[in-house]
Amino acid sequence: MSAGSLQNMLNALPIPSLAIDGTERIVAANSLCQTLLGTSPIDRNYVTMLRQPALLDAIEACLRDSAPREAQYLSSQVGQDMIYRVSCRVLPGVDSHWAGAVLLTFEDISHLEQAGQMRRDFVANVSHELRTPLTALMGFIETLKGPARGDEAATIRFLDVMQGEAERMNRLVGDLLSLSRVEGEERVRPTEKVNLTDILHSVIRSLRPIAEEANVTIETAFENGHLHMTADADQLTQVFTNLVENAIKYGNSGGQVLVSLQLSNREPVLRAPGVRVEIRDYGAGIDPIHLPRLTERFYRADNHRSRELGGTGLGLAIVKHIINRHRGRLRVDSVLGEGSTFSVILPISQF
Repeated sequence: MSAGSLQNMLNALPIPSLAIDGTERIVAANSLCQTLLGTSPIDRNYVTMLRQPALLDAIEACLRDSAPREAQYLSSQVGQDMIYRVSCRVLPGVDSHWAGAVLLTFEDISHLEQAGQMRRDFVANVSHELRTPLTALMGFIETLKGPARGDEAATIRFLDVMQGEAERMNRLVGDLLSLSRVEGEERVRPTEKVNLTDILHSVIRSLRPIAEEANVTIETAFENGHLHMTADADQLTQVFTNLVENAIKYGNSGGQVLVSLQLSNREPVLRAPGVRVEIRDYGAGIDPIHLPRLTERFYRADNHRSRELGGTGLGLAIVKHIINRHRGRLRVDSVLGEGSTFSVILPISQF
């Protein structure tokens, strides 16, 4: 096999690849590998180009005994850390000039590592969210069995707190089950014909008592009396209940929540006809640094206040997955001191 043939073979591979001969020189590398390393590695010693101990050890062992090896290679590209699984294999069927030559292929596994980290973070967050109310319940139970035994006033007070903690756990478990369900259905398109306007009116009616208790007025501005579309009515009810309730709870200092519905022959973000439902409050607003992370699981812009108001940190994550299932978009705009607007943009085939 000539150097040109080896180079042509590597060029045909869809992942970064290079070859190292018995003299420890890099004798061929495809363009993807040159992009990964930032320069052409050909005719360079592999130690000076790769420089990561675990990978160097794997290459050295493969050159020595011709046994396959694997290692990881870490790279930073455009400010993002990338993780590659590097496979080291001896090239088969080569002539004496290439005897012992080793082929390295770099497979990007960053998404797998990120998914693993997300699972670990999720388990850690769930454990933390459950541990707090459980610890409180155990403490109150121990107190009721000991120092507060027979104290009716203390018993009533502690039982009220215990009920609140139990309800908090119940909300968390309910949201976890809901999140699991909507994630499982995310790739299944809805087929039900629904009236979006009726859904919004139903949500507003159900939340008026909460709004009145918070001294908040819910106003509506609907362009169309009846808007029919293909969607999952229960899930859209869940989306708008979450967003309107959040606007009441977190924007109550503004005293008003506006729910508006607008039709468009062409929504720019969808490049198709669509409907935009906006839920606007006039409260304190959200600091811009929080906006990109609002739909992350367990992320709270105001951790203490969210817990006080009964939030689980999963509501907007559920909203995001439901909107994704409907092939829509969620947009959040906020100005400190002026309030926030959550826009749900959904595609519709016809008006």
